[in-house]
This record gives sequence, structure tokens and C-alpha cells, in this order.
Amino acid sequence: MQQEKRMKVKKGSLAVRVGLEGEEGGFRKFVIPISYLYHPLFRRLLEAAQEAYGYRSQGPLKLPCSVEDFLHLCRRIDRESASSSSSSSSSSRLSHGGAGGGHSFSVYSC
Repeated sequence: MQQEKRMKVKKGSLAVRVGLEGEEGGFRKFVIPISYLYHPLFRRLLEAAQEAYGYRSQGPLKLPCSVEDFLHLCRRIDRESASSSSSSSSSSRLSHGGAGGGHSFSVYSC
């Protein structure tokens, strides 16, 4: 029996599961800043998730988009956050495959 690896999510962050059925590489888990939930583009993705999966879902929030599209969305949100804020400590940074490299918030694959 294979046990699912559990991870601790830092305060102010949220675990999400991203991927499409039949997508090469399957589903991947990411940890994102909660602030993403307030971005209009991310809200559209949340609406799509509600339509696809409903509100009752166990485990990480499932997002119905490709991993590539999700990473593109994260980069766009980060760019918009950085341009609207002069303080680098309040902007999010995208990090692939690691724990975030010391930034205050990071999107990272689990």
C-alpha cells in the first residue's frame, strides 16, 4: 500500500492540485500564496473548479487547467503584483521544484 506524502503548508499559503485528465505528467501539487485567490484571473479558475468538481473535495484544491497554463497564470499574477507594489517583500515569486529559495512567498511544486 502506497501512502500519500503529507506536507505542511505555511500560514498564508494554500495547497492546490493542478492538471487535466490525460495530460502528460499527470497532476502536480503546488503551494501558492492565499493572495492569489483575490486575483480576477485566479477567481475565474476557481469558478471553473467549482463547475468541474463541486465544492466538496477532499485534499488540496483541484484546479482544472494544464500545469503549463497554471505556471503561466502564476507568473502573470506575480508580474502584476510586482508592478503594483514597489516593495519586493510583498510580491510573490515563482519557484520551480523547491521550497522557494528564501522568498517570502513562493509557488512551488510538491
